[in-house]
Amino acid sequence: MQEFFLKIAQDINTYLSNYILIVLLVGIGLLYSIRTKFVQVRFFGEGMKRVFGGIKFSGGKQQGGISSFQALATAIAAQVGTGNIVGACGAILTGGPGAIFWMWIIAFLGMATIYAEAVLAQETRIVDENGQVLGGPVYYIKRAYNNGFGKFLTVFFSIAIILALGFMGAMVQSNSIASNMTGAFGIPGWVVGIILAALCAFIFLGGIQRIAAVAEKIVPFMAVLYLLLGLIILVVKIADVPAAFGMIFKYAFQPQAIIGGGFGAAIATAISQGAKRGLFSNEAGMGSTPHAHAVAKVDKPHDQGVVAMVGVFIDTFVVLTMTALVTITCLYAGDNPAITVDGAAAGLTKANMMQEAMSEVFGGTLGPIAVAICLLFFAFTTIISWNFFGKQNVLFLFGKTEKSKKISVIVYSVLAIVFIFLGTVAENDLVWELTDVFNNLMVIPNVIALAALSGIVVKATNSAKKK
Repeated sequence: MQEFFLKIAQDINTYLSNYILIVLLVGIGLLYSIRTKFVQVRFFGEGMKRVFGGIKFSGGKQQGGISSFQALATAIAAQVGTGNIVGACGAILTGGPGAIFWMWIIAFLGMATIYAEAVLAQETRIVDENGQVLGGPVYYIKRAYNNGFGKFLTVFFSIAIILALGFMGAMVQSNSIASNMTGAFGIPGWVVGIILAALCAFIFLGGIQRIAAVAEKIVPFMAVLYLLLGLIILVVKIADVPAAFGMIFKYAFQPQAIIGGGFGAAIATAISQGAKRGLFSNEAGMGSTPHAHAVAKVDKPHDQGVVAMVGVFIDTFVVLTMTALVTITCLYAGDNPAITVDGAAAGLTKANMMQEAMSEVFGGTLGPIAVAICLLFFAFTTIISWNFFGKQNVLFLFGKTEKSKKISVIVYSVLAIVFIFLGTVAENDLVWELTDVFNNLMVIPNVIALAALSGIVVKATNSAKKK
């Protein structure tokens, strides 16, 4: 029975990701790039200044919201996850090093999309009777379609994100933590599960303020740790780094030379892999990170929009690119590359490629440990951010009264903690596929609303002074 449903989920994912989502997400990225006159270029400097100009790792208590940097940290915590390691490796393994070039293209377009999402999240957010800020795609979907169609889209989106991120997504992230901790340190999965469930329960019960406080401290640390490890490898392998860059550009347009097959099929595979992995690495267009950007306390929506763009830049052009360079430098470039055409023949999978790459420099023991520690931070912060995103939609669906808010949040949190524990002790290929199905489905109502509300975003962009 499980194999039956697994095949169905895989077929749905293949159809959605290869056709519908690439068209929708590339299309919306192009729309906003053109309509905002490439906001990701014109206002990139402003975004960097807002993020790093007065950076603080203690945002303090923000009544009814969180600081702009806390919102960014929470968003990056969701974006920078196992996909930045496993996803990038999977794209390279299947589509060749050139897939990374197409991931860069998707991220460039995604910076305009996520700018729009953050602006609309700020424009349509509400403040409840307790002074708490609520926002996200459901609120701007309602603005776009204040009718029965809009109600259907909001309910559809809310159910999809609760299942995809709050439950099944948390399960697969905890599975990644447990499997890597077991492999690197020999810690039983159920022990990891108990510890992880307890930590998550403590953070969940503290609300967005506690989630943001954890994210703003862990995210910079995990990014610096991962980048430092990567830089050490690139310094040791410095002679092969130029070749790695060269392979990214060369095989973007000649992928058949490394993945085999005819030119047409190979180029389609490279672009498809780059697009699919890129779209869901930075989450631009998915409708997840707007929940964090909605509660940021800023002067005007544009301010958080440019900050959101920096999140995609860090996710793809910094963290994911480091994964790509380390993997390609260690396994593809050099005199004795571990992979020529068929990576599978070398015993490599998307799950172990980064471990093999780091082992080239750190050895067979320290390499897997380094990857396990990085994945621990990546997956843990993704869990807590995704939980918040799901909770916002639980409140939207069931939080009609104060009592119903409390009950729905308690039930949701308990179920999320159960899924987190189950993920550490279960084999869950089907759950991975189902998570991807609902991730894919989230995009559709979100992009429909984004297309309808482009005028609001353009107005916000035009009213901002270029600095």
